[in-house]
Amino acid sequence: MAGPKKKSRAPSKSESEGSSNEESDSGTYHGQKVIHMNHVQEIQATFEGRNPEVQDFHGIKQLLNQLFLKAHIDLSQMSDLLIAQHGVGSVLKQSYGDSDDEDEDVEMSDEKDVFGIASVVNLGSHKETPCVQQFFSLLEELSKKHADESIQTEIRKIVTEHSRLGFLVNERFVNIPAQISVPMLNSLSEEVDRMKKKDPSYDFEYYVMICKTCRSKDNKDEVIFTNDEEEIFSKDADIGFEFSVANESDVGLGGRWLAEDKQVIPYRKVIMFKASKLKNIISKIALFVKP
Repeated sequence: MAGPKKKSRAPSKSESEGSSNEESDSGTYHGQKVIHMNHVQEIQATFEGRNPEVQDFHGIKQLLNQLFLKAHIDLSQMSDLLIAQHGVGSVLKQSYGDSDDEDEDVEMSDEKDVFGIASVVNLGSHKETPCVQQFFSLLEELSKKHADESIQTEIRKIVTEHSRLGFLVNERFVNIPAQISVPMLNSLSEEVDRMKKKDPSYDFEYYVMICKTCRSKDNKDEVIFTNDEEEIFSKDADIGFEFSVANESDVGLGGRWLAEDKQVIPYRKVIMFKASKLKNIISKIALFVKP
């Protein structure tokens, strides 16, 4: 990992209530970028979205590991790519306020704990990077093994004919409520819009996503999306295929973060959709997760 470590700070009340989306010197986003979720689904904490920083490396890597499990991908390198994209993407962290007597334990937790991430890996710009090459190899391998021939053909067509592809990362601990995804995804969409004015490679044609799903052992026809909002992504996807990861360790589904104590079989669903659909999908998600 390269670059100096930057100290994050929580925004003041006046900053949080403002309408600015600008980035501060510390790397903390204000205004619409600040996300507050109090007393929602037993989560009694305040969270905020911040742009990824070097100290978030291990938290981001842990979240990526929830998706990829034992897949042969250099997640350290992919985490570095996400951190290096200045102005694109956000991590979800707990906000502790600006108290001067904040103790050292709280400060350490604030720096290390990453509860979620919404970002995108620019696959076209980094096509020569080993972790991106590994990603494409994994996509090809999984589609050959689990997708029917027509879907395999569509995936090959998208990958070969469309160079501006983005791997959309939407991941968090499973006991963080889905409502928090809306401001994070909206921020990501706005950031990509700003970035593509400077760098045309961010004018994505398609997004690729990996969704965590599971099926009840008692009713395998029942599909449960670990991140509720990804059901909307899946419904609006142009293509997709699913596969079981029951033989791989997955603490994100079977461990201490699971909201319901039920026996499930973990799956992954790979989807691809036109980038032009993203804003409409986010609007649908906002209605879907509305209390």
